[in-house]
Amino acid sequence: MTRKRVTDSFLPLTPAMFHILVALAEGEKHGYAILKEVARRTENKVRLSAGTLYGNLARLESSGLIAESGRRPEFALDDERRRYYRLTEFGREVALAEAQRMEEALLQARATKLL
Repeated sequence: MTRKRVTDSFLPLTPAMFHILVALAEGEKHGYAILKEVARRTENKVRLSAGTLYGNLARLESSGLIAESGRRPEFALDDERRRYYRLTEFGREVALAEAQRMEEALLQARATKLL
């Protein structure tokens, strides 16, 4: 199976999965920081519940789209209960493929004067 086929097999992503991958695109974050980043980026239009977040983090991690980070902030700024996540290269490819899929859908909507 080609890499593109493997990438495309994850599409379409759920909105929650896509927002989590986008939040991790700029760097490693722990769960609460991901919640805050998604809310900030969407101007509070998307607010993930803790259950949605952590269920999706587990699925994304088991699929190889994200990984737990081995790096930690300095001790004074850290809470040992937090797990930090990072986007994998494969996760970046899947997020990019999803963004391109959505862009194509928007182009079709514009072409038919829906937008």
